[in-house]
Amino acid sequence: MSSDPWGRVDEAGTVYVRTAEGEKVVGSWQAGSPDEALAYFERKYEGLVVEIGLLERRVRTTDLSAKDAMTAIGHIREQVDQHHAVGDLDALRKRLDKLAETVEARREERRAAKARQSDEAREAKEKLVAEAEELAGSDQWRSAGERLRALVDTWKGLPRLDRKTDDELWHRFSHARSAFSKRRKAHFASLDAQREEARRAKEKLVAEAEALSGSTDWGPTAARYRELMTAWKAAGRAQREAEEDLWSRFRGAQDVFFQARSEAFSERDAEQRENLTRKEELAAEAEKLLPVTDLKAARAAFRSVNERWEAIGHVPRDARPKIEGRMHAVERAIQEAEEAEWRRTNPEARARAEGLTGQLQAAVDKLRGQVDAARAAGNNAKADKLTKELEGRQALLDQALKGLQEFGG
Repeated sequence: MSSDPWGRVDEAGTVYVRTAEGEKVVGSWQAGSPDEALAYFERKYEGLVVEIGLLERRVRTTDLSAKDAMTAIGHIREQVDQHHAVGDLDALRKRLDKLAETVEARREERRAAKARQSDEAREAKEKLVAEAEELAGSDQWRSAGERLRALVDTWKGLPRLDRKTDDELWHRFSHARSAFSKRRKAHFASLDAQREEARRAKEKLVAEAEALSGSTDWGPTAARYRELMTAWKAAGRAQREAEEDLWSRFRGAQDVFFQARSEAFSERDAEQRENLTRKEELAAEAEKLLPVTDLKAARAAFRSVNERWEAIGHVPRDARPKIEGRMHAVERAIQEAEEAEWRRTNPEARARAEGLTGQLQAAVDKLRGQVDAARAAGNNAKADKLTKELEGRQALLDQALKGLQEFGG
């Protein structure tokens, strides 16, 4: 018979291990000496010690889940309870018990951390919802629209809450965005309607101006043309192309009349020459407004110049194209500045430009990844083909980004 402090082998070859509950049968050994039997089962014990040590390290240094850790503890505990090793099995049970307590404590810590994270996420989303609901009533179409898009990106970066709470908050958030979008669309639809109304009103003015162009009733007709001009200014601006076409017809009709009147009153040439001198001074004053740096001030100053211009009367016919061309150049520059401001502040056009830029950027990124993958795989022919496609998409992206800069960002 052979023995050590934790086990023994009897004459029949049966191996026992000593525990707090008494001796437990480990197994039977017939292949060699008793010392070899004890050494074999002691090695089994050392294997359990190593397993427990590794598991303790994983629990301490990695993000091993509580479920997986408890499964591993149960597996080792089952081996210990089967008493198929010689050593201090009670000490191993104590280590496993302590490790299980550690895992359970870690589980509670994670639960608490998850609860805190959920509370923080809920509070953050509630703030986003509150801000979105406030922005829903804003008339700052560009800045409010940009801020709402930023809030969406922030929302996407936050963790999900329980389904009911998350759905309720998202419903409020989405409703606020929809309300703002509807109001914005209605606003710009109203502007379009105003331009259409202005177009119809100016078409009527043009029709009357053209009907009067052949009149020889110089005084009353000239007065009526002045009234038509006042009505034209009060009508507002139509769509750009329609505005230019209608204005050309309107001015053309007036030119026909006033040219005929000028020819009928040739004795007024001296007065018209004086008018030319005064209009040249006004044209020079108007030209000082360029380049346009302050649109509002330039528009007001040009209006003042134009009112004085209209009050002066006609100039000699041969000088008219040049002097009016100078004023028209200034007016056109101001109109172009207005159109540029309109394009820059149009949130729907900006949204379309941003959407196109985002799609092209995604396509470029995808193609670049495919090129890298083909190079890494040694498929240079495919990589070269994809590179040509990438260059084309990159050129489109650069063009789209250049266009997006017109919106001021």
